[in-house]
Amino acid sequence: MSVAPKYLLRGQGAHVRDADGNKFLDYSMALGPLILGYCHPVTDAAIARQLQDGITFSLMHPLEVRTAELLRGCIPNLESVRFSKTGCDAASAAVRMARAFTGRDKILCCGWHDWYAGILPHNGGIPQATRNLTRSFRYNDIDSVIESLDDETACIILEPFVFEREQSGFLVELQRLCDHIGALLIFDEMWTGFRCALGGAQEFFGVRADLALFSKAMANGMPISAITGRRDVMKVLEENVFFFTTFGGEALSLAAAIACIEFIREHDVTTHIAALGESLIRGVQEIVADLGLEHVLMLG
Repeated sequence: MSVAPKYLLRGQGAHVRDADGNKFLDYSMALGPLILGYCHPVTDAAIARQLQDGITFSLMHPLEVRTAELLRGCIPNLESVRFSKTGCDAASAAVRMARAFTGRDKILCCGWHDWYAGILPHNGGIPQATRNLTRSFRYNDIDSVIESLDDETACIILEPFVFEREQSGFLVELQRLCDHIGALLIFDEMWTGFRCALGGAQEFFGVRADLALFSKAMANGMPISAITGRRDVMKVLEENVFFFTTFGGEALSLAAAIACIEFIREHDVTTHIAALGESLIRGVQEIVADLGLEHVLMLG
């Protein structure tokens, strides 16, 4: 058998089985969405109930309103919400909204979309004009932000944290700089949303973002994303920014999102996840120390 399987056939809880019947502990949990695990009975039951009434419709479904109200009760600074299917289209829409709202074109960011990937080695298919509008900065390095931020900047978009812990009030300082220059601060919360805290990084760090984008853990595996934030910024979607997807209001994902978020809230899932993470870090640190590899791997 090779080091890792190529195909997975089924999952239950935190475990999966491959095409050869081997059982594995899935640390990535489908690259992030399965916050409650595979085949979770609560979310699966919500999907099954809605399936009896239909999957997607010609007009809005009341589940959109229910999901929006649930998010408003969880996420700080949420005044308006728009649903889509993936983190990619939510982030692309947020950048378009920021440009329309501010009347500016320049972006300071992270991500893989055209407006970011142009600064990476794999930038084929991205026009030079798009590349010229994008700048990057180093996380926790406020000076690198100041070097690129100017009055032509529409927004700063970033993941609030991924591999490195925030230091010295970095996010609060980003908020201050954006307010000062008139740019929008956008949090890409595909990883942090409903995971570091129910309300995401804004709740966890006590910082305000103008827009916050969610997906992944939102519906325990069903494809859905949400753009949330200030009403005046979101209003550009009603006026001069086109953003539409046929499956944005697909009902199975909305039903799963409601069930997932309510379960996270009622069972304090974020605290449980944090405890598991701390336990894992301690275990790895002990192994690293036993092997004398502190100079190779350090976990904060």
